[in-house]
Amino acid sequence: MYISEKTSENKEKMYDLLLRKLKVITDGVDCTLSNLSNISALIFDILPDINWAGFYLKKNDELLLGPFGGKPACVKIEIGKGVCGTAVAENKTMLIDNVHKFPGHIACDGASNSEIVIPIRQKGKIVGVLDIDSPNLNRFDETDREGLEKAVEIIEKICDFNNVFDGKN
Repeated sequence: MYISEKTSENKEKMYDLLLRKLKVITDGVDCTLSNLSNISALIFDILPDINWAGFYLKKNDELLLGPFGGKPACVKIEIGKGVCGTAVAENKTMLIDNVHKFPGHIACDGASNSEIVIPIRQKGKIVGVLDIDSPNLNRFDETDREGLEKAVEIIEKICDFNNVFDGKN
């Protein structure tokens, strides 16, 4: 479903659809990587005007590329570097209207112009981020923030990030 009108009502409907589908595709699936793969594909399919949607997962003191939709991406991001690393360091959602004005932006895809990054937490600690890029400037707004933060709340409940790097999850 593609919603091109940028009214907040249409965006709210889009996020309602996204959240419903997210719950359906993850119901009964206890594999974190499978869930994250389907969730990134779902986001990439439903959200208009984006060119990348995926996850970076925290391992030690860096973020490693996880499941995503879009062009190949940076594999490692240092905590505190770029939008994703800053979201982790500052423990908050980053909504960037123009990534070219963001100090230290990491340009994995030169076509990206705006970005939103939402930290994912378990037991109070950040375990990764949901990262979404757009070729449009000013693509993301408060409706996107609210909808994607709700999606992350679901992800935090259904995924177990404890063993994601050792092949057990």
